[in-house]
Amino acid sequence: MIEVLPFEIPPSWSRVLGDELAESYLTSLRAFLEREKWAGRTIYPSEEKIFEALRCTPFEAVRVVIVGQDPYHGRGQAHGLCFSVLPGVSTPPSLVNIYKELEQDLHVTMPNHGCLTSWAKQGVLLLNATLTVEEGKPLSHHKRGWELFTDAVIEAVAEKKEGVVFMLWGKNAQEKCQKVSDRLNNSHLVLTASHPSPFSAHSGFFGCRHFSKANDYLQKQGISPIQWQLPSSP
Repeated sequence: MIEVLPFEIPPSWSRVLGDELAESYLTSLRAFLEREKWAGRTIYPSEEKIFEALRCTPFEAVRVVIVGQDPYHGRGQAHGLCFSVLPGVSTPPSLVNIYKELEQDLHVTMPNHGCLTSWAKQGVLLLNATLTVEEGKPLSHHKRGWELFTDAVIEAVAEKKEGVVFMLWGKNAQEKCQKVSDRLNNSHLVLTASHPSPFSAHSGFFGCRHFSKANDYLQKQGISPIQWQLPSSP
């Protein structure tokens, strides 16, 4: 008998996640999403983009992890990468502040778009804690099971890789990684700062220089740095 898993996970990640993919919470989560769809509710991102972070950044390629919280809940925004929006969508305030810090840190030019696919394809895992959301309702899919799955993704990176940079911005991201904090601190570089939101960016995000610190760390290990300068068109 061929076992049909509730979600189709990219092969490089399905190999390292193993038995996690057969856990009952994922079946319940799939059933929940199906009920929401049949109830006529709009879910973001589109189904084919739910695991975009894992598709763009295979497990073997992960060099940096950035942890977000919830997908954007406005039309046309979310596409499966935290902090990133689809081309043609206005750059969200938190991402504008990320660009400002980049400009100060590495003197890169601020792009005219908010699509971070280029980072993801270089090995920056842009992972939200929750991978879906109902239109116009932030945190609407909180505690439905996604957090358990993304905990497993983070644990796989922490336990099965070495020398990864974790950029943990804000309390939620820092608490998200608390379960594997010992492993992170022993085998990886952990960078913490306040969230880049306009409400908190001036409380420790601006001036954190995480991007140059990440590249310095990678280069010292003989790993190519991230090209943080985004292309003019995604």
